[in-house]
Amino acid sequence: MSLCGFLLRFGPPEFLLLFFAFLLLVCFWAKKDPPNFPPGPPSLPFLGNIFNIESKQPHIYLTKLADVYGNVFCIRLGRHRTVFVSGWKMVKEAIVTQADHFVDRPYSPMVTRIYSGNSAGLFFSNGKVWRRQRRFAMSTLRTFGLANSSMEQSICEESRHLQEALEKEKGEPFDPVPLINNAVANIICQIVFGRRFDYTDHNFQSMLRNLTDMAYLEGSIWALLYDAFPAVMKHVPGPHNGIFRSSRSLEASIRAEIERHKLDLDPTNPRDYIDLFLIEEKHSKNRDLGFDEGNLVLCCLDLFLAGSETTSKTLQWGLVYLIKSPHIQAKVQAEIDGVIGPTRHPTMADRPNLPFTDAVIHEIQRVGNVVPLNGLRMAAKDTTLGGYFIPKGTSVMANLTSVLFDPAEWEKPDSFHPAHFLDAGGRFVRREAFLPFSAGKRACLGEGLARAELFLFFVTLLQKYHFTTLEGVELRGDGVIGATRTPHPFKVYAEAR
Repeated sequence: MSLCGFLLRFGPPEFLLLFFAFLLLVCFWAKKDPPNFPPGPPSLPFLGNIFNIESKQPHIYLTKLADVYGNVFCIRLGRHRTVFVSGWKMVKEAIVTQADHFVDRPYSPMVTRIYSGNSAGLFFSNGKVWRRQRRFAMSTLRTFGLANSSMEQSICEESRHLQEALEKEKGEPFDPVPLINNAVANIICQIVFGRRFDYTDHNFQSMLRNLTDMAYLEGSIWALLYDAFPAVMKHVPGPHNGIFRSSRSLEASIRAEIERHKLDLDPTNPRDYIDLFLIEEKHSKNRDLGFDEGNLVLCCLDLFLAGSETTSKTLQWGLVYLIKSPHIQAKVQAEIDGVIGPTRHPTMADRPNLPFTDAVIHEIQRVGNVVPLNGLRMAAKDTTLGGYFIPKGTSVMANLTSVLFDPAEWEKPDSFHPAHFLDAGGRFVRREAFLPFSAGKRACLGEGLARAELFLFFVTLLQKYHFTTLEGVELRGDGVIGATRTPHPFKVYAEAR
């Protein structure tokens, strides 16, 4: 009897029941794990664990799962398995000790749509393209950033623009987020675009709004749903579509900057990242290394995102924690007054002489936890992690929250406690489990620049102003979660000192 003849023997109810049983069987075999694969919570057919994840605080949910299933466990996002790694020792094993095994990014339908099948910029590229573009970007950051004093001067100059904007508030309560975003974004703009923007520039503000929207939506449950069910989600209305609108708008702004550069490009006197890239594109003999204009747009987008979002959010959290802890704010200001005084501009040379201030900045980064979850990695070969078998091609994510709040590494993990970074004599000490910039081969390539910005902006603000909030208001510490962790909206008073 033919298959069609067999099926025709059943009525509609029996056929649907048979079809459903067939789907369950297929799903069972598709999700069957290899021997000694990491454990995890039970999952639904087709959907996996995607609706188990707490959408407002997913990093907390994932951290708590480690208490149940251990520091290496698996959850399913749709039909795809993702292994999560928790705790400092196991995260270090994955992204430092076995860095070569977990350096590539896995396939992402959402990223593929955003990047239109190009070379995937700096963050999502793999292989020789990623290695060459990362080296090129780091070299550019050294050339126009930390290798000379010009970037330090640029940050101090931008601090003056920020002060002017603060003075316009005339002692009234205001939202500090837009002003901090403006100042921080202008630093990476000078490296990438070769210029800063006035805070009232319409295109600049549009870019910052799109950047904020992308950073939130890329880390939302909508992004997870899109990657889990792309065939469905690309036809479904919803907030996830804002990711693609924002990215298209940002790409259009960046393309306009590139065209502007082409008009007066001088190969003997490059001004910024775009100039250097265009020169390299012209002379590059190997077109397979990502030196084309499409990839330039994406690399600029990645630098703009990475170079502004995280630093700005950290400074925002700094205001929150210092307002919540006025005695710490006062102690920082006393140290700054004693070393720098009220008028001299701070320099990076002052940092060793400001150990308490340095410790406070590091503790803000730790408890601020601006990047709660690291970017996805992919196993390049069959390997083991924590005694479990990880097959080639498996997606792996290091939970940075579990490191920054690891009770085995921090004396008071859930408290704002700057003494975590001080010895008994009050000297600054580095902590190995301090990973706000991640670690290993995929560590933040702009870490040096971000450290300089955080120190100089932070010291300048505390040197000039005393910060408080509205009377009777308690600032929240739980944050809004996207790709980055953002304070809930708040207002401040900036009282000149």
